[in-house]
Amino acid sequence: MNSLTKKVIVFSLNSDLLAASLSEKLGGYLGQYSSRNFPDGESYLRIESNLENSHCIVVADLSHPNKKYLPLIFLLDTLKELGAKSVGLVAPYLSYMRQDRRFIDGEAITSKLFAKSISKHIDYLVTVDPHLHRYHSLDEIYSVPSVVVQGAPVLAQWLKGQSNLFLVGPDSESEQWIISIAKVSGHSFVIGEKNRKGDRDVEVSLPDLSAQAGLTAVIIDDVISSGQTILSCISALKKKGIKDIKCAAVHGIFADGVDQILLESGLLSLITTNTITHPSNDVDISSVLVEPVIECLSKVKRVSI
Repeated sequence: MNSLTKKVIVFSLNSDLLAASLSEKLGGYLGQYSSRNFPDGESYLRIESNLENSHCIVVADLSHPNKKYLPLIFLLDTLKELGAKSVGLVAPYLSYMRQDRRFIDGEAITSKLFAKSISKHIDYLVTVDPHLHRYHSLDEIYSVPSVVVQGAPVLAQWLKGQSNLFLVGPDSESEQWIISIAKVSGHSFVIGEKNRKGDRDVEVSLPDLSAQAGLTAVIIDDVISSGQTILSCISALKKKGIKDIKCAAVHGIFADGVDQILLESGLLSLITTNTITHPSNDVDISSVLVEPVIECLSKVKRVSI
């Protein structure tokens, strides 16, 4: 057991399985608390764990964040108030990264506002594959130490050893990602070309797949939100004569119930990591979170090594 983690308490805001797995790998404890809403909708919270000499970690999937924000802040601040030596946030899915500039006069740059607010309540942040579009790193908007964990290696290990399949990247943006996965998993791959006409109007075209005849296609993506890219990729694969198709992603948001639509479109299986709790969570991401958490603990000023 690492000396930094011998008194770590891991609390789950909404990611119970991931929190339990991370706690076990850190050699820590699962934190206990009770919460409910009063009749007027306000929150009640009571920490039931003894926080003496502890370093607390809150695991919180921040997809659909608006209803989670206040419960998260109340939990983080109460842990600090009750004497936790440090309070870190493991947000396997990090929200409010989309609006990273003011496109139209008067718009709120919510990525900066959210980051500034959250930074006030935590000592460090660990997250998985955030949407870093115009930002080069989280340090541009978060004022606490942060570590970005890549989900690709976890998917690569899940794929390793599986035979008779090839990987499919829906577009050129996924090429580097697919290459890194294929190097580990040992599979061949193809990259599609995406033409986006609107948020829900996407067309994917694929190269010649005659060499992949008879193999199972595994579409790989970092996040499935509206699912339109995946649906178009499934259609393109079928037109090329590929009958057996699976899909694997790091983050499964599945807006508007698109997970069922994807399965009904002919997917053999839909697989995601447990960054966002969903029935498709077949891949545990916790193994790649342990070292980043320990790294962040070592940097927190209040931690004595």
